[in-house]
Amino acid sequence: MEAHENTMALADMAFDDAARCLAELGHPHRLQIFQLLIKAGDDGLAVGDIQRELGIPKSTLAHHIAQLLAVGLMTQERQGRVQRCRIAAGKASAFVNFFVADCCEGLPGIEGLEAGA
Repeated sequence: MEAHENTMALADMAFDDAARCLAELGHPHRLQIFQLLIKAGDDGLAVGDIQRELGIPKSTLAHHIAQLLAVGLMTQERQGRVQRCRIAAGKASAFVNFFVADCCEGLPGIEGLEAGA
């Protein structure tokens, strides 16, 4: 995990940054990619594995990956002939914590979801 990711997990997320993340996760395929990468953990997934899971064309997947990369919710690196995607854990954690602790504080029933609870 990069130092920037660690810092982001500890920092408060700004409303405009959270709104950009929300906008990108508002598309079902991008939300599915986000979920797949979280479940994949540190190993991440190859682009081909994501494509097979979603059943969408490579060009469409490339567009969705570019959008998630642009807001910093995921990372991508080449490993030989394979493009490997991983969740940007620090940014993803900051985003989720923003909702649970900052944005939705006081919402009935959310107490058990608070970070560290």
